[in-house]
Amino acid sequence: MPLYEYRCEKCGHQFEELVSLKEGSRNRQCPKCSGRSAHKIMSVCAARVDASGASECPTCTTGMCELPD
Repeated sequence: MPLYEYRCEKCGHQFEELVSLKEGSRNRQCPKCSGRSAHKIMSVCAARVDASGASECPTCTTGMCELPD
């Protein structure tokens, strides 16, 4: 299941939630104000690459990803 980031239009609170791909685009309920207007926002991903070109990725089961050149 992917981890999505949401922002509540009512109170501005940002939160993350594990949601199935099927339900990822639906608006979510805000855990802070209980508003039903939280929508998915664009997330940023970061990875550290060493001199060999391998990436230390915390989301991988191995912790090392091979990135294409």
